[in-house]
Amino acid sequence: MPKRILQGIVVSDKQAKTVVVKVERRFTHPLLKKTVRRSKNYHAHDETEAFKVGDTVSIEETRPISRLKRWVVVPAPSKA
Repeated sequence: MPKRILQGIVVSDKQAKTVVVKVERRFTHPLLKKTVRRSKNYHAHDETEAFKVGDTVSIEETRPISRLKRWVVVPAPSKA
């Protein structure tokens, strides 16, 4: 089964090797037919501590790393 990849904005980098990423999803409400925005925070593993608050990052599902961390930050592809 493929691993899920989500995109969001870093909202906290205070923890060691961990960033908190806010992921926002948009969907149409089934009854009101309006576009609704819902967000959720994910704790993601950041081994190099390279990402700061405000950065847009992609996170990938992985094995449990700690009690809250089940995601890892995907490094951006290098432009060679």
